[in-house]
Amino acid sequence: MRRSMPEAALKGVGVSQGRTAGPVVRMAAPPVLPAPRRVTDPGAEAAAVAKALDALAADLERRAAHAGAEGAEILEALAMMAADPQLREQAEAHVRDDGLDAPHALDAAFSAHREALAALGGYLAERAADLDDLRSRAVAAALGLPMPGVPDPGHPFVLVAADLAPADTAGLGPRVLALVTERGGPTSHTAILARGRGLPTVVACAGVMDVPDGTVIGVDGVTGEVTVGLTGAEAEGVRESDRRDRERLAAGAGPGRTADGHPVRLLHNIGSAADLRPGAEGVGLFRTEFLFLGRRLPPSHEEQVAAYAEVFAGGGPVTVRTLDAGTDKPLPFLGLPAEPNPALGVRGLRVDRVLPGVLDAQLDAIAEAARATGADVRVMAPMVTTAREAADFARRVRARGIARAGVMVEVPAAALQADELLAEVDFLSVGTNDLAQYTFAADRQHPGLSDLLDPAQPALLRLVGMCAEAGLRAGKPVGVCGEAAGDPAVAPLLVGLGVSSLSMAPVCVPVVREALAA
Repeated sequence: MRRSMPEAALKGVGVSQGRTAGPVVRMAAPPVLPAPRRVTDPGAEAAAVAKALDALAADLERRAAHAGAEGAEILEALAMMAADPQLREQAEAHVRDDGLDAPHALDAAFSAHREALAALGGYLAERAADLDDLRSRAVAAALGLPMPGVPDPGHPFVLVAADLAPADTAGLGPRVLALVTERGGPTSHTAILARGRGLPTVVACAGVMDVPDGTVIGVDGVTGEVTVGLTGAEAEGVRESDRRDRERLAAGAGPGRTADGHPVRLLHNIGSAADLRPGAEGVGLFRTEFLFLGRRLPPSHEEQVAAYAEVFAGGGPVTVRTLDAGTDKPLPFLGLPAEPNPALGVRGLRVDRVLPGVLDAQLDAIAEAARATGADVRVMAPMVTTAREAADFARRVRARGIARAGVMVEVPAAALQADELLAEVDFLSVGTNDLAQYTFAADRQHPGLSDLLDPAQPALLRLVGMCAEAGLRAGKPVGVCGEAAGDPAVAPLLVGLGVSSLSMAPVCVPVVREALAA
């Protein structure tokens, strides 16, 4: 069989497990704004603005209702952005004061918000890319066009895009074999969602948008290699090899351990009971933000108890992370003011400095759910920096009858004080995504800095090793729950440093189990 084009190789950043091959289908461009119309009825144009934003928020909420917990979490946050009253007021002001028609008023309002977020840097700059997607969808609604999204050519394909919004990633259909983007970073929302689905994904792949539609390419989600111009037989060979690998991995079972029998607990990262899967030794990271996102009022005590109890009843130990709010997870009911540098501001446990009642209410609900189910529940706080913070958190956890209190290690200061932290708490959990970002002063969403965010960077491993050594001295467990834990090339390094558990997306457990056994 003749090749569709000479075979060539492109290189990006692999962010998931698996390999596949198939024909390229490129993401359609966003809608093009037509020439401005003369506005004769400002009231009608303002109503069109409101209708478009309502349609956008409703579409995102519909997608959230059919997505997994992690996807729903992100989609709810996007729906909240679309429903922002300030955004609507700004667009209506462009109609009233500037004489713009609805599509151009929406474009202007979203552009202003994007510039404001991009100027803040860090997490909020990454959210600016989400606004680009929301802008395209709102403008399409105002123009009476279908909202942009993933194409469906009627056959399996590799989706290629300049970038992909979380709203699209969360709703990818079964015909999408793999995802390759020209931009994006290894810990972006898109990468995390794709990894959780087990979809071979490569980001920051320069030149991929120049590959014509229909060209058959191979995608390696581990190495980041994209092979262009495969024959049909070669593509089938790649898919068959991946099928055999997945079947072999799926046949594996049992607890994690190295070749010499050293035990390593393999745990799951989840957002709600819907994410619970068999094949792990418990939950190492229960993200509780899902219950709070997109709400103007906090969930009631009864709501929280029911949601936590549903997870606890799943069996096995569960480590709950208390509310990780701030930066890219703004929660309306908190009413926190805007910050010039939110990644370095009031986030995680630091919210307790200004709103202590939120943490107390959550701990009350967790404790009641633990008592009701009799489950083995541990609780940890995000963004802990000092031993004093750790001691105060542990005191409040234990006062409610929860036996084990721990903290996340996400900033270098915490790693450097691991011994002091472990004098106050029962365990540490290293969040390598944020720890890398803060260690290397590199935005975790920046595609051009992905080499600095590599979890195998010596400086990052040294900080993880310091935490593990402190755990061995104290006789207390130290785990990793960042994306590095699910990387089969990095997991053995973490275990070699003395890490006692690895918590990851459920789809990653089989390949990590095999890597450790080897």
